[in-house]
Amino acid sequence: MSVSAIDRERLRERFEYWCGKLRLTPGWDVRLEWVEDPEWRKTGDFKIDCTDRKAILLLNAANPKQENLEEDIVHELMHLKMYPLDQVTESLITSHFEEGTPAWDFAYRQFFTSLEVTVEELAKCFLLEFGEDRELSFGRCAREKSFNELYEGLNSLE
Repeated sequence: MSVSAIDRERLRERFEYWCGKLRLTPGWDVRLEWVEDPEWRKTGDFKIDCTDRKAILLLNAANPKQENLEEDIVHELMHLKMYPLDQVTESLITSHFEEGTPAWDFAYRQFFTSLEVTVEELAKCFLLEFGEDRELSFGRCAREKSFNELYEGLNSLE
């Protein structure tokens, strides 16, 4: 499913709306760009220059993995909103643990898992309150194994 020109214009309007709603602009200069590469595996991502307070939100136009791209816009903008906390925490991890050690791996994995869960939860809350398209995406969930598939073949505990 590629993103049509009409959808791109609507999503550009939603992007502008969310930059204002989340109070990112005028403090940041944020731009939306479309990725046309069908091999790009993400739905959205960011390039950030903290020093100059500029950011580019990249959205997959060729084959997005999510059904609701407004949800993805909010999610990615939440990453930008939380970027200072992200950088402080990452710096604490790298200054207290040697990279590649089990402790560093654990701290890093736990931090990024918690960050992603928090960003997604905030994105859903804002989307459900202020979104134009409030239907949540289940694209990632659809690709996961079912509960029964995860436990198939395990030995009974009895």
